[in-house]
Amino acid sequence: MLKPKSRWIVREPDQEQVERLISELNITPLVASLLVNRGLRTPESAKSFLYETNQDFHDPFLLPEMEKAVLRIHKAIETQEPILIYGDYDADGVTSTTVIMYTLTELGANVDFYIPNRFTEGYGPNETAFRNVASLGIRLIITVDTGIAAIHEAQVAKELGVDLIITDHHEPGPELPDAYAIVHPKLENSEYPFRDLAGVGVAFKLSHALYKCVPEHLLEIAAIGTVADLVSLTDENRLIVKKGLKKLKETENLGLLALLKKAGGQLSTIDEETIGFVIAPRINAMGRLDRAEPAVHLLLTNNPVEADELATKIDRLNKERQTIVAEITEKAIKEVEEHYPIKDNAVLVVGGTGWNAGVIGIVASKLVEKYYRPTIVLSYDEEKGLAKGSARSIIGFDLFKNLSTCRDILPHFGGHPMAAGMTLNLSDVVQFRDRLNGLAKEQLTEKDFIPVTTVDCEIKMDEINLSAIEEMGLLSPYGVDNPKPKVLVQQVGFSQIRKIGSDQSHLKLTLSTDNTSLDGVGFGLGHLYEGISPLAKLSVTGELSINEWNNIRKPQIFLQDIAVSSWQLFDYRGQKRMHQLVSAIPKENTKWILFNHENKGKLQRYFAVDFDIVDCETSAQELSIDDSNVVLVDMPSNKDLLEGLLKGKKPERIYAHFYQEKSDFFSTMPTREHFKWYYAFLLKKAPFDIGRFGDELAKYRGWTRDTIDFMSEVFSELEFVKIDNGFIFLNKSMQKHDLTESLVYRMKQAHFALEQDLLYSSFQELHQWFDEMLQGQMKIEEAMEEWI
Repeated sequence: MLKPKSRWIVREPDQEQVERLISELNITPLVASLLVNRGLRTPESAKSFLYETNQDFHDPFLLPEMEKAVLRIHKAIETQEPILIYGDYDADGVTSTTVIMYTLTELGANVDFYIPNRFTEGYGPNETAFRNVASLGIRLIITVDTGIAAIHEAQVAKELGVDLIITDHHEPGPELPDAYAIVHPKLENSEYPFRDLAGVGVAFKLSHALYKCVPEHLLEIAAIGTVADLVSLTDENRLIVKKGLKKLKETENLGLLALLKKAGGQLSTIDEETIGFVIAPRINAMGRLDRAEPAVHLLLTNNPVEADELATKIDRLNKERQTIVAEITEKAIKEVEEHYPIKDNAVLVVGGTGWNAGVIGIVASKLVEKYYRPTIVLSYDEEKGLAKGSARSIIGFDLFKNLSTCRDILPHFGGHPMAAGMTLNLSDVVQFRDRLNGLAKEQLTEKDFIPVTTVDCEIKMDEINLSAIEEMGLLSPYGVDNPKPKVLVQQVGFSQIRKIGSDQSHLKLTLSTDNTSLDGVGFGLGHLYEGISPLAKLSVTGELSINEWNNIRKPQIFLQDIAVSSWQLFDYRGQKRMHQLVSAIPKENTKWILFNHENKGKLQRYFAVDFDIVDCETSAQELSIDDSNVVLVDMPSNKDLLEGLLKGKKPERIYAHFYQEKSDFFSTMPTREHFKWYYAFLLKKAPFDIGRFGDELAKYRGWTRDTIDFMSEVFSELEFVKIDNGFIFLNKSMQKHDLTESLVYRMKQAHFALEQDLLYSSFQELHQWFDEMLQGQMKIEEAMEEWI
């Protein structure tokens, strides 16, 4: 057995709806199932999703107070009144700032931008910045990707005579800022048909309204911020990203070209993953470690030299960021293990002095991935007595909602159900941890702490082909609410499996049935190699793709999880290097079975473990091995011991070693003809000096000396002969006996057969023998029900 690392929730589409899509759109069952599971159940909605038919951008003036904001901005442009764009330091904020800077510059405005320093000013608008810019004559501030929580700052702006236009997408609180205008899709009075725009999406809609047409040339920038901010990639966000990716493939933006060059990216292969894993992290790195303004300048510059210099700086900072993240993550894990173990903490709240506040969100994500607990990572500033934090959550625990109950100790906080940021006093951290843990214990069950993987559909091997995978690409771009499809392939064998990579940390295998095969690669799954036996039937989850090599295109699956639902046999018979056996067997939940107590001292040198001694049928039957790994260290003296240990029980794995000092298998097991010849020999030669001439007799007959001694012992037990001082004498008054009446003969015969079955059988034969012993084991279907 090999348990998956998460619970698999396999979505089951309505088959009638699937068949309708297959029939009317002429698409594969795979894509039809994926569409139905995404809520696209009619041919019309599915066609629109796949082919962008009847899709257009929504009217920007449906957003609250958009018209008021546009009129005020146009008035400032006409009078050349200075305008300040107030942005945020993440990729969404940087791209939002860039979009409005492009727009207002092209419309002839007198415009500049300002992004607060994460470390000295913190998130969002602040009073000092507002007072400083007001003193320079600024009377119109437009926030992008920030501002909805700036209650105090809006009041300051009003007192200063500054008109404040807020464009934001973060969750509105119970009280809204008293601003000149608030353009926000989530306000209660909003009639806008789509609520889940990113900050750059709202900025793009403001640009749309200012231009009075869709600013196609800004789609590539809007796509970057939309993907980076992990908003729902449906509706208008999907349109922004899909069209934006097309623009990116032919971009002339000098900054993006320079950044891609530094990162080793190619324009022709740009997709949403290029944004998420190459472009966005580098843009984010600026605001995480330094001021974010250079990232805006990178996207705005028309100077190739400046573009190259800025891209070089950003790429360097990204590498620094990676190092810092690794260091803080190590410290945070140590903090959890030593002070806040998950058995006592439903929510992890950890922190440290001097931890870089710019990367603690990434660290929080890594802790959620490792422990699957809502996690808040804090950076302590002991001089100011403050803690700045970043939070990430799991399904079932709404961060924004729960943080809202702690408003009394959170001077500043904001975010979404799954991610948030906050500031609090150091003196309140303990109370903060206790309150969140109390809330989590009320809302979450033990099952909620088991990671969940949603699988889009189960697919058979013969349904996986190039055309189905190519057609599946029509569902992209992938992201939140439109994830890259995960499929489940159940109960298939494999023809090859091996570890790959310089550190052997990855897994490569070929799944196979009678008619088809599928190559699979599992990055980071190399550790599973030792847990998969040759006859195992695998159930795997992963993402389908096309592998192109030397002009050959083949389907493949990127493995994400592997399970084996039945017991497994691992064959270590004949393994002389004991340390290799020990290293290959899991340390936890393992029982080391020793059948012969006299072997304990000898084997204890090699196996630094506690043995379970099974030397009688009672001890064999009473030992519980259900759900355990069972190591059969040495040979049992008889089959009954092994049957008593295994019959009807449910071990997860059996490791067969069967050590014994000496084997009888390769010595001759005498037949009746052997015994007949030997007796006839004794009739002629007795008394026979076996001590002196036994070896010569064995050599003459081509037998072993053990064979001669064994037959002599059987004859003695049956009273055919008498052995005295090395001489064999015939018993002339003997009675007739069958060889099977000899206990010595029966034991030799039984041990010979036991060695045949256990030591010298093939792997398949041994597996079948154990399978019969475990006939009462859990059925495969029952095991899969626990995981799916």
